[in-house]
Amino acid sequence: MPKKLAENPNVGEILHEWSVPEYDQHERNTTWYVIMGVFGVILLAYSLFTSNFLFSLILVLFIVIIFLQSHQEPIIIPFRITDLGVIINDRFYLYSELSNFYIIYNPEENLKIVYIETLGNFTPKLRVPLMDMDPNEIRITLRSFIDEDLEKEEEPLSDMIGRKWRLH
Repeated sequence: MPKKLAENPNVGEILHEWSVPEYDQHERNTTWYVIMGVFGVILLAYSLFTSNFLFSLILVLFIVIIFLQSHQEPIIIPFRITDLGVIINDRFYLYSELSNFYIIYNPEENLKIVYIETLGNFTPKLRVPLMDMDPNEIRITLRSFIDEDLEKEEEPLSDMIGRKWRLH
């Protein structure tokens, strides 16, 4: 379980530091809104036709979240790699709480992301865009503390769909 940082915490020596937006803000044109609106209305009609009111509620909440995200700037979150763990905003993850990591690097799609797997069942996988950082330097640093998962060479399907459909 990550620890919330207090005043003057002992997190070790900072090895790498950069800032990432809370979510990707995409340019969405009118065509995107029309296509997604039609798709949303079809799904909403289907959910009401099948009396699946929970799905209807989830769809409405999803639409509200997408609308709000498109009309506000994302919060900039600091990310640090230290010799004791990683820090995301005000949360400190010790290396003993992390199982492995992998880096997805695809310059053609402007994709540079490090994924860090946690040991906890209820703690999500950490997804951190590398921004202007060198992926090889980050790889070398993280390898000295946790294992690298060399089998994963593609981004997760949910992230790919969200990026290609400009949802997050």
